[in-house]
Amino acid sequence: MEGAARVFVLSCVLVARWLMAADYTLDGLDTRRAVENGLADAEWYRPKIDPEKLRDLSVRSNTHAAVTTVAWFGLIIASGVAAFWLMRGGSWWALLAFFVYGTLYGGAADSRWHESGHGTAFKSDWANTITYYPASFMLFREPTLWRWSHVRHHSDTVVVGRDAEIVFPRPPKLGKWLANYLNIFGAPTMLARMVRHARGHISTADRSYIPEQEQPKVITEARVFLGILVAVAVWCVGTMSIVPALFIGLPTFYGAWLVLLFGTTQHAGLQENVLDHRLNTRTVYMNPLSRFLYLNMNYHVEHHMFPTVPYHALPKLHDEVKDQLVEPSSSIIAAYREIVPALIKQRKDPTWELPRNLPAGVQAERAFVGETARSAEGRVITDRDGREWVEVQLQAQLPIDAVLRVDCGEATYAIYRTAKGMFATDGVCTHSRRVHLADGVIVGNEIECPKHNGRFEIATGLPVRAPVCVALKTYEIIQSQSGSNLRFG
Repeated sequence: MEGAARVFVLSCVLVARWLMAADYTLDGLDTRRAVENGLADAEWYRPKIDPEKLRDLSVRSNTHAAVTTVAWFGLIIASGVAAFWLMRGGSWWALLAFFVYGTLYGGAADSRWHESGHGTAFKSDWANTITYYPASFMLFREPTLWRWSHVRHHSDTVVVGRDAEIVFPRPPKLGKWLANYLNIFGAPTMLARMVRHARGHISTADRSYIPEQEQPKVITEARVFLGILVAVAVWCVGTMSIVPALFIGLPTFYGAWLVLLFGTTQHAGLQENVLDHRLNTRTVYMNPLSRFLYLNMNYHVEHHMFPTVPYHALPKLHDEVKDQLVEPSSSIIAAYREIVPALIKQRKDPTWELPRNLPAGVQAERAFVGETARSAEGRVITDRDGREWVEVQLQAQLPIDAVLRVDCGEATYAIYRTAKGMFATDGVCTHSRRVHLADGVIVGNEIECPKHNGRFEIATGLPVRAPVCVALKTYEIIQSQSGSNLRFG
């Protein structure tokens, strides 16, 4: 009877854990709940920061990115050459050289993929593109699919049923987590999905965040990436040697430890289904080498709040807003001292979450968005010809590359001043309809959305960078000779 009682109790525990487990699929019950509860593509807390300072911090640099990218590629080549010659000489030092090579190839590629995917690493889009695709291949990440997956991750960070990049579904599987330090589960899963896409089959879950017009690119990219991997396999068979795969393909496995080492610190153990990155994201202080490998993504709360700020400016951004954030972890070790016990507790109780101590007087308010943009009130006027305009009184002349938010009734507009003149458009992003473009940054002749780094051409309103696909409405604008007011319509 004792044995039967134990089986009964164990069965009850397992059933209870199953009932508590959330549905992390992107087309399940929790997906619908997230939408119904207002968690999908919602407004998030954003700390206050001076708009001029934010604009300065958002300036991109080809030089800075070129130095770090060339250094990264140079180290990959140097360690690869060293590994090859040491292996040919029969030296055991080849193992260390391959460790370094794999860490740079299959590990440090993650941060390069991330920043070039956001379009903030380089000032030039072409430079971001030619970095993004090789880095994607090094990680077995299909470029278009993962670009849109990351868009969703920024829209709905750790929102169950919406976020496609939740690393630790609850209850967490600790054995699987440890095994993935060698990508034992992650890489085969991505390869299997790549094969399905190469055959033309895109799942319902993937279709939920990849626009229909982008799906053919997913199929093409999967076929190209698989073609390269098959060619490497043929090379190995033809030479009767595993050496080609040690340099192309297998580093994604044996170098993945760095991706997980850094990536685990981002959200593990923290809260789900909240609209405040301070509660579900972690900033960790790291040493200079780790920051080089990770491209300052250890300032992860700051990155999620202000994705227009490039990696090299994140330490300065942290200094600007740190008094409004949760105290960062003092090191990687300190972060893991918090994470590991939290994951163990969540194995037993999936509802348990790490508490976060918010600064006094700075509470988590879902609807609050920091005053990061200039703003003004407009009023509707009618001219002699019966045409309606929105008139705005200016307190001061807009600087070059500045944006003014104009609210008029329930409508919101954006006024831009660039080197080419003054322009006016609708003020809310057509992709993230709760995001005000005045919180974004002007890049050349384009306005960049502060949520997903999508861009519109200011003069025409046309979308020029994903994820935005629908154009902004533009307006004729007239400024008085004194410059004290303007009207548009």
